[in-house]
Amino acid sequence: MSAVVGLFGGSFDPIHHGHLLVAQAAAESLGLSELRFVPAREQPFKPGGHAASAEDRAAMVERAIAGAPGLRLERAELDRAGPSYSVDTLRALRAREPGAVFVLLVGGDAAMALPRWHEAPELMRLARIVAFGRAGATGQELPPGIESITVPAVEISSTAIRERVRRGQSIRYWVPDAVADFIAARGLYRDGAG
Repeated sequence: MSAVVGLFGGSFDPIHHGHLLVAQAAAESLGLSELRFVPAREQPFKPGGHAASAEDRAAMVERAIAGAPGLRLERAELDRAGPSYSVDTLRALRAREPGAVFVLLVGGDAAMALPRWHEAPELMRLARIVAFGRAGATGQELPPGIESITVPAVEISSTAIRERVRRGQSIRYWVPDAVADFIAARGLYRDGAG
């Protein structure tokens, strides 16, 4: 039986409890063998870049999921130069793991824009695309070929966390303690960037 691997991409600038809840709910709902967080080196849709470096964002993901069964960091985009296009990541992963079935997890808004993604038809050939929506969110009709699941609604954003750090406010309970400790030790997000 082939491994069914979920891929959850994003900036993770920083990773927070909302990301972790989505990952756990998706892994359970879809019966995934494992779920990999895929931090983008360069987000094509974020021209301003990231507030933290790619390596700092990867380190935060590793700390957030340490000891969590079935969750791991995928470095495919971190180790490749240039914009982080999902289609390139899927090609690389399929070449590396030809027997695996990949499930690309995307938020509802991203799913609506997916037909405009880089090489969208090829992307949909390389992986199952599953959009996650928050419980209670109004339903939108997804583009053809995209499945959907419901995940818990958690109103936490990386933008709000960065702003709290900039203001000197606590981020306890917003992010795992190990991530909060890393942010403090590295002095991330204090300068107002992002």
